[in-house]
Amino acid sequence: MSYMSVLNWMMPGDSYGDRADWTFTKTSSGRYAINSTLTGQYVGSYLGTLGAGDNTYTAALTTATGCYTPPEVDVSVTGTPSASISSSGKIIGIMDMHNHLTAGYAFGGEMHCGDSWALGGLEDALRNSCDGHKSLTIGAILESALGGTSATNASGYGYPTFEQWPTYNSVLHEQAYYKGIERAFHAGVRVINVLLVANRVICDIFPYKDLSCDEMDQVRAQSAFLYQMQDYIDAKSGGSGKGWFRIATTPAEVRSIVAAGNLAVTVGLEISELFGCSQVDAASCTEDVVDAGLDELQALGVSGLFPVHKFDNAFGGTRMDPGIAGALINIGNLVSAGHWWELENCTTSAHDQPQALTNDDFANFLALGALTLPEGAILPVYNSGPACNLRGLTDIGAYLVKSMIQRGMMVHIDHMSVKTANMTLDILKENNYVGTLSEHFWADYAMVDKVLSVGGVVGLYGFSTTEFVSEWRKYRALPHGANVTAIGLGSDVNGLAVQPPARSDASTNPFSYPFDTIVGTTANKQALGSRTYDINSDGVAHYGMYAEWFVDAVNVAGSEGALLTSHFLNSAEAYVSTWEKALKTL
Repeated sequence: MSYMSVLNWMMPGDSYGDRADWTFTKTSSGRYAINSTLTGQYVGSYLGTLGAGDNTYTAALTTATGCYTPPEVDVSVTGTPSASISSSGKIIGIMDMHNHLTAGYAFGGEMHCGDSWALGGLEDALRNSCDGHKSLTIGAILESALGGTSATNASGYGYPTFEQWPTYNSVLHEQAYYKGIERAFHAGVRVINVLLVANRVICDIFPYKDLSCDEMDQVRAQSAFLYQMQDYIDAKSGGSGKGWFRIATTPAEVRSIVAAGNLAVTVGLEISELFGCSQVDAASCTEDVVDAGLDELQALGVSGLFPVHKFDNAFGGTRMDPGIAGALINIGNLVSAGHWWELENCTTSAHDQPQALTNDDFANFLALGALTLPEGAILPVYNSGPACNLRGLTDIGAYLVKSMIQRGMMVHIDHMSVKTANMTLDILKENNYVGTLSEHFWADYAMVDKVLSVGGVVGLYGFSTTEFVSEWRKYRALPHGANVTAIGLGSDVNGLAVQPPARSDASTNPFSYPFDTIVGTTANKQALGSRTYDINSDGVAHYGMYAEWFVDAVNVAGSEGALLTSHFLNSAEAYVSTWEKALKTL
């Protein structure tokens, strides 16, 4: 490839970058003016050789041979899938309700190694290694704390051998390359809800970054990246509008995209300081700020959001993380909200995540050396057993929820404390509003049941298939479990969350290859570079392996396999029809 050098000459290069991006403009003569997308300089004559010229220079394009073709991934799926639209117009297909395809532009842009797509293809997107992720660096230590990977044996080894990543627990490395998304699409996924994600505090902590830590700045960058991903897949598919990956901002667009045989991509938001409204800055979080923020998000195509994420914020209290990961997040809460999580005895059987009796989890995490406490901070000590965050929905939080109702937006109640979720769902019930969901197992069972009682939809996190089937059955056994007629996936891929591990009995009861997907296509093992993945040993190491996972879950369900299949294939319709009902209340 060629790039425009800082010396104004065209130079050969062996990697992609801003200076290797070119804009071609067709002239009235049918020839093309070529200019650097970065600098605006035109390709022409410079000091007697090819370099920066002016727009009087044009070029004729001819068919070339012998061009370099970057290595790519085969989806390893063949055949024609069953119909994605029923005779009555309903969508037949799976929905991933919680996905972070854009995480490469979150947390400052360098905490997540790799991207879901890149102009240089596989070797660029899943590059061998990244700064800050080598052995005993902060990236390796954080991934060890969050996913259980080795902090001392993290030498990279992505492309081309993929010896170390992606794996099911390599949570700070890309796990959803676009060819894996395409494989899952051919295996029955028809709608993906991409959640733009950011966390200012985590971004500030991580020393490597090339983007602002302002959460809304990261949201804007991720939105642009998602639309560029659509353009990239279009270009790979023959031109504008011809790709299988289509962004949808309304239920009608989702239905049209799926009916055309493509994957519909909706956009949501999951950040901890929404509109900059941390608890410390709660006084500046006014109704005008909320209104302006929602206006901007809807202009970006966002159709739903989490009012509360990892930290207590101006809108309400959070449902705490447990264990060592909880210790990390609690330190973040201290920085963002100005206090440790403050807990109380629960007044009902519903509860938030339990916390450690002693400060051992804090001590274990701090011993890794990734973080130090703010000066003067004293470690908290919590009681054992069920615990509840004493913070509920605030007045401005209630205004946010009511504003989302007025706009027909989907209200995500996962990550809310029991008290915050209860108060939110009461508001939805008072307004006969069904536009809500709990999609990735981050709510108490009582709150999931309340979502079902108001007419919302549910999904489950990507557990091992054995645990997923067990939780699906628990949902159906809830007081309003008869309302579970669909179950979506909440993969949380690229969201600092491990993906499904191999089934514990896979060595004695292995999943068989090749296999028929739940929509009738035939799939075999998928390879990245020189590594071929197998769900029996690797679990869901990357997103494409959800093709196997769905079938394995159905197999694990045994006599209820047909019912689980129908619940999977009804999940996209359940979400879209609920969204439609929410909009009809306007």
